Amino acid sequence: MSPATTNGLMVEILSGEKSATLKAGRPGSEILKEIAEKKIIKIPADILGFKVGDEIWDLHKEIPENSAALKVITPRDPEALDIIRHSTAHILAQAVKEIYPEVQVTIGPVIEQGFFYDFSKKGGFKEEELPAIEERMKAIIAKKLPVKREEWEVPKALKFFESQGEHYKCEIIRDLVAQNSVQTVSVYWHGQEFVDLCRGPHVPHTGWISAFKLMSVAGAYWRGNEKNEMLGRIYGTAFESPPSLKAYLARLEEAKKRDHRRIGVDQDLFSFHPEAPASPFFHPNGAFLYLRLVEFLRSLNKAHGFEEVISPLLLSQELWKNSGHYDNYRENMYFTKVDERDFAVKPMNCPGHCLIYKAGHHSYRELPMRLAEFGRVHRHERSGVTQGLFRVRTFVQDDAHVYCTEDQVEGEIANVLEMIRKFYKVFGFEYRMELSTRPEKSIGSDETWQKAEQSLKNALEKGGHSYRVNPGDGAFYGPKIDFHLKDSLERSHQCGTIQLDFSMPGRFGLEFSGSDNKSHTPVMIHKAIAGSLERFLGILIEHFAGHFPLWLAPLQAVVLTVSDDAANFAREIHELMKLKGFRVRMDDSSEKLAAKIKQFQAQKPPYFIILGGREAQSRTLSLRLKGNEQKQGVSVETFLAEFASLAEPQF
Repeated sequence: MSPATTNGLMVEILSGEKSATLKAGRPGSEILKEIAEKKIIKIPADILGFKVGDEIWDLHKEIPENSAALKVITPRDPEALDIIRHSTAHILAQAVKEIYPEVQVTIGPVIEQGFFYDFSKKGGFKEEELPAIEERMKAIIAKKLPVKREEWEVPKALKFFESQGEHYKCEIIRDLVAQNSVQTVSVYWHGQEFVDLCRGPHVPHTGWISAFKLMSVAGAYWRGNEKNEMLGRIYGTAFESPPSLKAYLARLEEAKKRDHRRIGVDQDLFSFHPEAPASPFFHPNGAFLYLRLVEFLRSLNKAHGFEEVISPLLLSQELWKNSGHYDNYRENMYFTKVDERDFAVKPMNCPGHCLIYKAGHHSYRELPMRLAEFGRVHRHERSGVTQGLFRVRTFVQDDAHVYCTEDQVEGEIANVLEMIRKFYKVFGFEYRMELSTRPEKSIGSDETWQKAEQSLKNALEKGGHSYRVNPGDGAFYGPKIDFHLKDSLERSHQCGTIQLDFSMPGRFGLEFSGSDNKSHTPVMIHKAIAGSLERFLGILIEHFAGHFPLWLAPLQAVVLTVSDDAANFAREIHELMKLKGFRVRMDDSSEKLAAKIKQFQAQKPPYFIILGGREAQSRTLSLRLKGNEQKQGVSVETFLAEFASLAEPQF
């Protein structure tokens, strides 16, 4: 049913297909109690809170009279995890305070896959302290302490937290007053044992938490500023049930086995060195993967009308001021001086492509102009956030820009959407799309932004694409469509992007002659499919656990002999495959078969070709594939034909 908005002091409660309209202006728990006592509608017994719009409210919060219809949240709803994890973070804070009374409590937000809490503790935390903290948390949970919300006037809150020596809480309250002019703040009690400054949401009592685990410790600067105190951070996770937690921990164990940094060493793909921090060195096997990916993207670009260009790595600082990057992105850029002139190492390719466009005179008949580049860029990332190939300081983007008329925008976006569909399909990725709208820090007029956002919406909806809106997460120069991949471990990765830019062409004075013989400014579309090739390779390595599809595998097959009488046949097969351009190795030594297989296992070739006297005599092949699948008696011709068919990306 459609949620109806409230009138006056009434609020509509939605539970499945049932609804009830009751008096607002009181906590949700009181409203539910009235529903249960009067049997107005049937509601679940395990309600954790309500959802109204994108907000989640717990049962402790007073429901304001101007609320829209409220949908109940139970542990079976995805929104419940926010409530469960936030409450578990507070139970962690209580446990830490009980064990270490001198510690100050700072903040403890919910994050993807769990939560963390930061504490001011001399020397931080050690991993071996976590079991004792977990045990104290279990004791707090076992008490089933009722959770209670209170609204305090700011002077009362400051006086209380100052008396407790919680100086960070006082700083947070003062910031709320300075930034939002608040007069009251909310606190949550666990019985009478613990109170914390918090806006919620929380479970009804601590006994609701049934499945949690503390995962790791780390250091973190207060407010992310390295000039501030280094705090001790504890990471944890919580789920609605023990089976869900167990499944999550099993996925984590599998993720460790798939860690691209580990596989990168095992398969000799890449390495990192202190002489170039957070900048990968690709070895021959890794470079092959890299270039094979570029080759595939090049073929897609060519098929969809893109032409490749090359632009310089170093461009003047004035260019980046003109583009808007200097004002909006300079903290992530590297600068240098050449011949007393200020330059920057490019963090993006777009301004260079604008200069290429500007080098000529263009008619509307030439548009759209589609320029692509595998351009290396450099971006300053703090050492604390760099991670393998996922977060590096130098990488190559499969970057492209389309210059077109306003009438051509939707068609060009449809063209790119089709490219992205083809690309992700080859790797077996499912993906979702987000339309990211204007951020607080942006350039361009309101009218321009509205027009750009509407153009992206039109292209998505006309193509029948489902998407969700991500407010305020657009680029500073325009709205964008972001593509979030789901890998084999159900993890999400943001990779591809389509960005619509009405601002940068005007800043660079780009023009084309229209059919009316007047000068017009083109629209610019920024396109990346893989995004950072380094990051995408990291995702691929973990997605496939190093078992790459045949066309991408650095080592496609290994020919192994079981006995000496198969040596000549093995050499023949090996040479035949090499002549056809396949990447194959051979071991015809007298070692045992198990030892031969073991030396190549880490490289995970798609095919082991195992040959003995019987195979040599019949001129057939025995094959061992992924998962120990085996095939015997395969003819050479059949095998080579099948092999060749899989040696290119499969659309």
